[in-house]
Amino acid sequence: MSKKILLILLAVVVVVGGGAAWWYLSRPKLPEGFAAGNGRLEANMVYISAKYPGRIAEVLANEGDTVEAGQVLARLDTSPLEAQLREATAQITAAQDTRNVALAQIAVKQADYGFAQQQYTRSRALVPRGAISEREAELDNARMLSTRAELAGARAEAARTVSNIDAARATADRLRAEIKDSVLVAPIRGRVDKRLAEPGETLPAGGRVLAVADLSDVYMYVFLPESVTGKVPVGSEARIVLDAAPDYPIRTFVSFVSPQAQFTPKTVETAEERHNLTFRVKLQIDKARLRQVEPLVKVGLPGMGYVRTNAQAQWPADLQPKATLPRNLWQATGAAGAPNP
Repeated sequence: MSKKILLILLAVVVVVGGGAAWWYLSRPKLPEGFAAGNGRLEANMVYISAKYPGRIAEVLANEGDTVEAGQVLARLDTSPLEAQLREATAQITAAQDTRNVALAQIAVKQADYGFAQQQYTRSRALVPRGAISEREAELDNARMLSTRAELAGARAEAARTVSNIDAARATADRLRAEIKDSVLVAPIRGRVDKRLAEPGETLPAGGRVLAVADLSDVYMYVFLPESVTGKVPVGSEARIVLDAAPDYPIRTFVSFVSPQAQFTPKTVETAEERHNLTFRVKLQIDKARLRQVEPLVKVGLPGMGYVRTNAQAQWPADLQPKATLPRNLWQATGAAGAPNP
């Protein structure tokens, strides 16, 4: 029985292998002036992080959700901050009351100094007449100088209360900013790739909550031999064809060609031998085009990238982008996803 099963399995392997070989060998070859390599769709990843330490109160986005710039994605618990803000507000009120008292003291000291100054002036005028002694005039002068010093002290105290008010207001402003930063919003339009934290978890400063793929920066890296990359100028037209949608090529352009050669990564295959050195070529999807092909944008999808080594060569018919995508090509995923228009 085991021998029979082994023979059946061997036959299946031969049939499948033969079919795969026939499919590979029967594929239409690229015309002259074109080269191809495979890769995976990638997007610039933006991490939604906590600026300050805190406990997560809620996460409002799920993996696969498409989010808009400015949309609230998560909130941290702000109860401690709100209590501190109330304390800072009370300190502002207390500092303002202290300043009012200091201003009243200035008025009192100003009146005392004015009276003492007048008294000293009269005393100095009476000394030559013998109405009062020189000593009495000196005492009036001392009282005047004393009240002037008290006035200066009152003014300094009033100035100090201004600093106290400013410090309390600065503390309140800082707490308001921290409360505002505790609401995490999407800086760009993108799609949630991963939830990295859940409600109830405590995050340090800079702790990540969500990873969002930027839907305005989508590209694919392909690895091509030097004989090809040397003929591909930056900015030239290119194509991406995803395995999930082989009939819908995406128009791209070459945005980067690595200046340094490297070995082909294990996850990428080219028509050249793996031991040959290759150059990394970045195929960027135009931002204006991205909104039209957004249903196809799934980070990690495998596909083929095509470049044109001869600017005069005409793109084959099967690599010409379609004017529109069918409604049922791909449904958006995630709780906030909606059918494509």
